[in-house]
Amino acid sequence: MAAFNGIVTIRMTSPRENFMECKVSWLNGMSFIAETGSGHLLAMDGAPEAGGRNLAPRPMETVLAGTGGCTAFDVVMILQKSRQDVTGCEVSLSAERAETDPKVFTRIHMHFTVTGRALKPDAVERAIKLSAEKYCSASIMLAKTATITHAWEIIEDAAHK
Repeated sequence: MAAFNGIVTIRMTSPRENFMECKVSWLNGMSFIAETGSGHLLAMDGAPEAGGRNLAPRPMETVLAGTGGCTAFDVVMILQKSRQDVTGCEVSLSAERAETDPKVFTRIHMHFTVTGRALKPDAVERAIKLSAEKYCSASIMLAKTATITHAWEIIEDAAHK
């Protein structure tokens, strides 16, 4: 149960693994708060020229960030299962959107920086490919409208030598 602005929400958990829910509430101006099915809050806001106050990420920024989180999660998990000594993973995303509505993503570039000890380049490349083609629901969904490209680099973790 969560209380927000005097409203009490009771969340029912679904026994289905493939079910998600989220409630998005308008606060004021162009500010919104989302409460996820797992009980977390996420603020979103619009740009000042659209009536927002620039207090939080734009909704489409959260889509891009979620995609980065989804693919980084996959890459780390795949590398760990491959017994690679991965100690860090960052993915920088840059995206272009259509000029007219709906302003979907048309191009997304992901650059992975994977840190670890004696990481095998073929294992890193395989993990990124598996994420892109099989596991990352967000990037596979966005690939319906966007051309997605990937680049990666490996950084030897000197701190753990």
